[in-house]
Amino acid sequence: QVQLVESGGGLVQAGDSLRLSCAVTGRSFSTYVMGWFRQAPGKEREFVAAITRNGGTIWYADSIKGRFTVSRENTKNTVYLQMSNLTPEDTAVYYCGARSDIMYIKSENNYEYWGQGTQVTVSS
Repeated sequence: QVQLVESGGGLVQAGDSLRLSCAVTGRSFSTYVMGWFRQAPGKEREFVAAITRNGGTIWYADSIKGRFTVSRENTKNTVYLQMSNLTPEDTAVYYCGARSDIMYIKSENNYEYWGQGTQVTVSS
């Protein structure tokens, strides 16, 4: 069984930075494409970023491009989301997901495993 555990969320002020982590246990981490999604209150879950197995290809949502950076350390079975210049609009529960391919990478429907989420709250 594959388990994903997010951490690093919290309450910050606008303009601050946070780094989220997602630790993966179970099957080999390096075989999974990893993604980050977020869900704000009253809204649907939306794509944030994704990274291929070796980190060679990365995708970002337009809304966070230039402010967020996704990376992974296969030796630590962990994927990261470095967030900078945060705004109140970034307030959401952030989830990481794992999948085996890159088809429709921005669709949450194709992710096989999910973490429980970590809350990020940005005050103005």
